Amino acid sequence: MKRKGVSYDVGRVMSGNWHPTFDPRVVHRELGIIKNDLHCNAVRICGLDIDRLSTAAETALQLGLEVWLSPEMWDKSAEETLRYITRAATAAESLHERWPGRLVFLVGSELTLFMQGIVPGRNIRQRMGHRSFWENAKAGKHNPPLNAFLAKANTAVRMAFHGPVTYASLLWEAVDWSLFDFVGVDHYRAARIKDRYADMLQPLFAHGKPVVITEFGSRTYQGADSTTEGMGGDIVDYTPNLGVVLTYLSNALRSSLFGIQLPPPRMRLKQGHYVRDEGGQARELTDVLGILDRAGVEGAFVMTFISPISPYHENPPDDLDMNSYSLVKSYADKHGTTYPDMSWEPKESFRAVADYYAQSRG
Repeated sequence: MKRKGVSYDVGRVMSGNWHPTFDPRVVHRELGIIKNDLHCNAVRICGLDIDRLSTAAETALQLGLEVWLSPEMWDKSAEETLRYITRAATAAESLHERWPGRLVFLVGSELTLFMQGIVPGRNIRQRMGHRSFWENAKAGKHNPPLNAFLAKANTAVRMAFHGPVTYASLLWEAVDWSLFDFVGVDHYRAARIKDRYADMLQPLFAHGKPVVITEFGSRTYQGADSTTEGMGGDIVDYTPNLGVVLTYLSNALRSSLFGIQLPPPRMRLKQGHYVRDEGGQARELTDVLGILDRAGVEGAFVMTFISPISPYHENPPDDLDMNSYSLVKSYADKHGTTYPDMSWEPKESFRAVADYYAQSRG
């Protein structure tokens, strides 16, 4: 693979910011680790805030990384999304002028799910939960409105940005790839497609353009490779026990009504007794990287470097990192030992991916 990458989230936003704190010094340090220790030569920078995206992209370019800039505004209308993408493309052009050929712009990511208007529903849960969603998806009814939007987005972006452009698709989105410079697909090896994971990519090569896996990954619990792909919220309980909530509110009322915080989410251990398994995550990632290498893809981006809102905890019910795709485990209240200036520690998957990238050609 020519492009050995990882995703780096600077603040995707859905039910809160997934990277609440943005410190440019920490970003510089983490991107340096991505290049020098994880042995990446490319990074997909994702998030909502255009200033954050630009700052992280500039830092990555200065460090010598190729940047795949992925501005993501979720659950908005096509009109709002198009205006946002155009603003992001305008900001990206100044970086392209300084580092020509080193910045790829993504006009969107899985828009059938994440943008309003292609399928019914105000948010992703309503869209995927709609009674006709899978029936219409199998019939391909989402493809005409998706491609109509992508054509508008491609035209608007190319007027503002003069570097290569692509889109991060779902495998079942029949994208008009003639619009773009790369074929991009988010492709997770779920249990139901494990035996045909590589074969499903073959039609993409027929477009005569480089194929890049814009996102793939594995969570950090035992048996994660036997579940379906997705956001992973199924093993986390985001609805706290009523008794616990009442205790929190009672304590707050004794002191002050300001600054009330509900108890954090916990793992659903009663629904399967999930066990932390860093080795399983590491094996899955290196297995898939090998499959993608042999399939002849141009590059791949591991999902994801860090997930600060899913911190590690020694107590399994509180170990939200178990549900995370990240290559490092975040700490809520301490620093790591491998990098004492960072509030995280590499997982086994970090070392496995680093070894694979260091030894692979490209």
